[in-house]
Amino acid sequence: MTELWGPVLTELAPLALVIALSPLSIIPAVLALHTDRPRPTGLAFLAGWLVGLAALVSLFVVASDLVGSLDKPPSWASGLRIVVGAALIVFGGYRFATRHKSEHSPAWMRKLSGLTPRRALLTAAVLAVVNPKVLFICIAAGLAIGTAGIGQTQAWLAVLYFVLIAGSTVILPILAYAVSGERLAGPLTRLKEWMERQHATLVAAILIVIGLMVLYKGIHGLA
Repeated sequence: MTELWGPVLTELAPLALVIALSPLSIIPAVLALHTDRPRPTGLAFLAGWLVGLAALVSLFVVASDLVGSLDKPPSWASGLRIVVGAALIVFGGYRFATRHKSEHSPAWMRKLSGLTPRRALLTAAVLAVVNPKVLFICIAAGLAIGTAGIGQTQAWLAVLYFVLIAGSTVILPILAYAVSGERLAGPLTRLKEWMERQHATLVAAILIVIGLMVLYKGIHGLA
């Protein structure tokens, strides 16, 4: 099983980066730091976000185990990878076609600056679950982990690895703000504005590339 560990981590890293580089991951986290109580609200948002990601990936790892085994790759894994890969490509194409609509934060996102710590925890968890992009990526990650045949212990370590990378761009600014305070308010605001302008195209490209990788692995598995 040890020889399978490296390929799984290699497959998970780019999937996690799709979530990490998404404006819908970073911008809400920055807005949580512009509330009346930025430190507790930001930390609560971080906790909710990580729990939401972990719950989603774990759900699909468990689902894979119920219809297969974490100790042996199931026969249906390649077919499901093809479906997930195709879905990522289609969603990436849609994101590229609608990229000009993503130059500003939607109205609901701007309301996040009024969050309390308790609401930030719940809102972050909900955002992780209802975002179609996050859902597709977590399906792909859970599938990659649950069908790799690496065993129970390494499977859950892989979940932790994925969540930490996927949540890194929320972890870093919130923890940095918790330490440095208002000195980071300006740079974080500029980061938010830059991501609003530039990252729609980048995320679309990443989705298509990752979709092609997942699709290729599924087709290769059928050969």
